Amino acid sequence: MTQEGGELDGLVRKRIRALRVAQGWSLEELATRAHLSQSSLSRIENGRRRLALDQLVTLARALDTTLDQLVETAADDVVTSPMIDGARGQMRWPVKGDPGMSVVRQRVTEPPPENPARMRAHPGREWLVVLSGTAILMLGQRRFRVETNQAAEFPTMMPHAIGAEGGPCEILGIFDRDARRGHQREGGDGDAQGTRA
Repeated sequence: MTQEGGELDGLVRKRIRALRVAQGWSLEELATRAHLSQSSLSRIENGRRRLALDQLVTLARALDTTLDQLVETAADDVVTSPMIDGARGQMRWPVKGDPGMSVVRQRVTEPPPENPARMRAHPGREWLVVLSGTAILMLGQRRFRVETNQAAEFPTMMPHAIGAEGGPCEILGIFDRDARRGHQREGGDGDAQGTRA
């Protein structure tokens, strides 16, 4: 086996054990779920039994993951630098695991719009966390106050807008592919412009 193959082998074994421990399962519990003997599972985790594809498929299912996730190799490009849009006061990072998603950090200074016609709706889902200050999230006819370290998640088909309360606030938003496209059509990635989400 090559060194790279040996490293992957060890990584997969560590993942199996880590996923089992994270679920709070004993060797016996996972072995039962995966239709393996407890001793076979122990030898798989400890590297004293070769990894067979059929067993990996069964273990992945039992651990509620996929074979791809169980055997994926670690990426070398773990750290990402943001793309900076000074005109909008935004930093944006693409999510590598799902190129359609992006993360946007933005300073919001204006209160939410008084006029409901300024609220936007488009396909997708959006998640945001307030890093500092207080944000006001308008969703349809409802108004939500989102404080520092609180998060909100909502379908963007609901007319929505975001503004600041009592001074500027900083938000970190995560947009799925559809929400990101909706914002791009409105004028920019994650374009809150102080009033829209």
